[in-house]
Amino acid sequence: MAYQPGFFDVDERYAALSAAGDPLERLSAVVDFEIFRPVLDAALRRSDRSRGGRPPYDAVLMFRILVLQALYSLSDEQAEFQLRDRLSFMRFVGLGLHQAVPDAKTIWLCREQLKQAGAIEGLFRRFDEVLTAKGYLAMGGQIIDATIIAAPRQKLTVEEKATIRQGGTPTDWSRAKRAQKDRDARWTLKRGKAKPKPEGNQRQAIQIAVPVFGYKSHIGIDRRHGLIRRWTVTDAAQHDSRSFAGLLDPGNTASRVWADTAYRTKRNLEVLERRGLSERILFRRPPRRQLSELQAKANASRARIRSGIEHVFAAQKHRMALFVRTIGMARAQVKIGMANLAYNFTRLAWLSSRPAPG
Repeated sequence: MAYQPGFFDVDERYAALSAAGDPLERLSAVVDFEIFRPVLDAALRRSDRSRGGRPPYDAVLMFRILVLQALYSLSDEQAEFQLRDRLSFMRFVGLGLHQAVPDAKTIWLCREQLKQAGAIEGLFRRFDEVLTAKGYLAMGGQIIDATIIAAPRQKLTVEEKATIRQGGTPTDWSRAKRAQKDRDARWTLKRGKAKPKPEGNQRQAIQIAVPVFGYKSHIGIDRRHGLIRRWTVTDAAQHDSRSFAGLLDPGNTASRVWADTAYRTKRNLEVLERRGLSERILFRRPPRRQLSELQAKANASRARIRSGIEHVFAAQKHRMALFVRTIGMARAQVKIGMANLAYNFTRLAWLSSRPAPG
C-alpha cells in the first residue's frame, strides 16, 4: 500500500522550509494581502452561481498567484505546475494539499479581468498608502529612469511593419492572426558597451547598438527608501523624456530630481521650474566639445545618486527575469505593473529588516 503523508509530515516539512529561511514566508509576514481585497473583488467578476458550478477561487489567493508569477517569471502553465509541486508556493497562496489548484486558464482569466478593469494602478496606489502609513514616506528627492523590457519578436513583412507603424492593421490578417501579433510593441536600439579590445597599450570599450523589440518601463523612485512611487509603460521606441512629467511624485518631501542626460530637455526643465523642483539632471556633452570642469564634477556627483535606480532594473531583469510574454499594450501594463508591485513587496521586506525609518 502506498504511503500517505499525514498532517504532521506536512507540518514538519513546512517547519523545515521556515528554518531554511523561506523568502515567501517573510513576504507574507510583511505584506498584508487582505488590504487589496476591495480592489480585487471589484475587478474580478464572479459568475452567476444560480445554475450551480464550482465556486470561484478567492480573489486574494489568485492575486498571490500573480505575485508568484512576477517574482519567478512564470507562465500560466508553469505557475499551475509549480503550485502543484512546491510546498512553499502552496503555503504562500494558502492552498492545502487536499485543495484544487487553479489551472492555467483560470490564472489567465484573473489577469485578463484585472486588465479590463484597469485595476493595477488601484492596487499600486493602495500599497503606496500602506507604505506611507508604515512610515515609508517618499522622501530624499526622486530618481527617474526607463529601461527596455523585451517581448517576443514578430515575424512581419516590410509592408506589414509599415502599416503597423502608421497605426493600422494589415487587411489580409485573419481574426486569429490579429490576436497573435503584437501591434503595440516596437523596435528600438539599445545602446551599450562591447567587451574592450586591446589597441596598442590601451583597452578601449566599443559602443554598440543592439536592436530590441518590446516595451519601455518608466519609473520614479524615492531616494530615501528606493521604492517605486510612479510608473508608466510605453512602446520601446518612445523617447524617455516624454514620460518625465507624469513620473514626478508631488508627494515627495524633497525637491531634488535626478535623471540621466536623456531627460535634459527644455520642456522638462520648464516643468521642474514650474513645480518648484530642483533639477539634478546630468549635463549632456555638446557636439565636438567637452563638458566644462564644473559640469563634469556635477555629473560625477549626480551619477552616483542616479545609479540607485539601476538596482531596481537589475532586480527586475535578472532576479525576476522580467519579460513580456503577452500581446498588446494593456496586457504589458499589467505585466510590468505587477513586476513593479512585486518589487515593492520585496523591497519592503528588506526595509523591514533594517532600523525603523526616520
